[in-house]
Amino acid sequence: MTRRVADVIVETLSAAGAKRCYGVPGDTLNYVTDAIRRSDIRWVHVRHEEAGAFAAGADALLTGELAMCAGSCGPGSLHFINGVWESNRNRAPVVLIASQIVQDELGFEFPQEVDFKSVYAKGTVFCEEIRTPAQAKRMTAMAAQAALSKRGVAVLIVPVDVSQAAAPDEPDFTVHRAQPVMRPSDAELQQIAEALNTGKKIAIYGGSGCEKAHGEVLALAERLKAPVARTSRAKDFLEHDNPYDVGMTGVFGTAGGYQAIMDCDTLLLLGCDFAWRQFYPTKATIIQIDVNGTHLGRRHPVDIAAVGTIVDTLQALIPLVKPRDDRSFLDHSLSHTHKAEKALDARQTSGHRDVIHPQYLTGLIGQHAAQDAVFTADGGSPMVWCLRHIPSTGTNRTIVSLSHGTMANAMPQALGAQAAYPGRQVISMSGDGGLTMLLGDMLTAVQEELPIKVVVFNNGTLGFVEIEQKVEGLLDTFTELQNPDFGRMAESMGWWGRRIEHPDGLEDAVKAWLAEPGPALLDVVTVRDELVMPPKVEAGQVFGMALYSAKGILSGPKRAAGVVDMLKNTLLP
Repeated sequence: MTRRVADVIVETLSAAGAKRCYGVPGDTLNYVTDAIRRSDIRWVHVRHEEAGAFAAGADALLTGELAMCAGSCGPGSLHFINGVWESNRNRAPVVLIASQIVQDELGFEFPQEVDFKSVYAKGTVFCEEIRTPAQAKRMTAMAAQAALSKRGVAVLIVPVDVSQAAAPDEPDFTVHRAQPVMRPSDAELQQIAEALNTGKKIAIYGGSGCEKAHGEVLALAERLKAPVARTSRAKDFLEHDNPYDVGMTGVFGTAGGYQAIMDCDTLLLLGCDFAWRQFYPTKATIIQIDVNGTHLGRRHPVDIAAVGTIVDTLQALIPLVKPRDDRSFLDHSLSHTHKAEKALDARQTSGHRDVIHPQYLTGLIGQHAAQDAVFTADGGSPMVWCLRHIPSTGTNRTIVSLSHGTMANAMPQALGAQAAYPGRQVISMSGDGGLTMLLGDMLTAVQEELPIKVVVFNNGTLGFVEIEQKVEGLLDTFTELQNPDFGRMAESMGWWGRRIEHPDGLEDAVKAWLAEPGPALLDVVTVRDELVMPPKVEAGQVFGMALYSAKGILSGPKRAAGVVDMLKNTLLP
């Protein structure tokens, strides 16, 4: 059999570590899918390409290895766009094979012709077309290397006449996995140490760059007697087994993390690129360490900045930092944190009324889930409940859409996580709006035998959008959802399904749902008017909510009843 360019592409990606490819087959992709059929790579047949890109991104993010997605020309590969942007902003090493029409027809508005380079170049780390068979191996190796080294999505545009061409003899281009030691210079380390040694109230703010640096961050916190706040992306890496943890800050955070950062006189930013400037202190010395030099000082002015991985930098920095005994600022910050957590716990355990609070549901899931479960959560309120109420164990993982902030990510990301880890429990915390946006890929779970567990936070509305409108003082508009019984719908697709409308029996239902051997969906009707309270309520937000309440009461009985329900559910335990 003739060895084709498509075989070269697939062999090169397989040698670079790719084990799964998510996509929809079709015309210009046929030679690639045939090459995958004869390889060790698993083809995961999704129903929508956007779901395939979400799944590949979750796969790559969890494993740290290359994952693939692939689509046909024109609309096929265009459908990947949103999932590609999400995966790229999550720093997931993914290669998208965007197959193309024959080269002779490019530029003539041929049916299904799309200029993929102009579409994908901005939101990826690599985007090139393989123009000749002789380029195939080298270009594929460079795409894989870019995805792995830059941590993002690489796009290979492959015209069908190139993929079907006979493979020429080529030099053996391979993918190299460099592991450099990266830390600031001795002079920079000394400057950082001096600033830390002279600070009185020091806080550490860790981001996703603290992955694999849990021990080093805690060792520095012990030496400085410093509270450790964290970004949402750092939950899996800094929350567990951390006596210095004061929680998240930002809109999704709590008062502990917010107060520690605002009250400190010296703030050490470790591998975090937190975007919201209003959550940085105005009168503190700010030190930033990041592996990417372009991130230094781009969110808020900093006084000292240096480039390095957090592990390498802290290993060199800690011996230069003087140990201290004064715990007053740490203990003050921990006291704030415990009060904030107590307030959250009151909502998490309140299941005695006639409504189901989403925090209570989330708490039950966290209580009964496996220690190493993978959680995905839809953008909006399910993401907030997941970040706040699912405890980190050190072995479980959390995937949410933070940098991109998309809807519909949770269920397809769960598919990718399950394909990557068949033996682990994978739980999708889905909103009713998010799930229905890519509902067809529930069929992928059955066809591909991926036993994911989906819980639907069914509040009949685009809840986070509704909150945003109310905070602006606007009446909630176009947010209402008319939903089916998702449990019965799931059963019609070959899933285990159940619907719960009352807190009585919810815990038993959660246990049964998690114990199912195949894909299972739990449809839980949660209270609609549950506010996501930020760590600090601004005067404008209070005014906006008061204005909404006044408008709601004046707009008639239905709106007035909604205002009353919102106040009851927010103010009463």
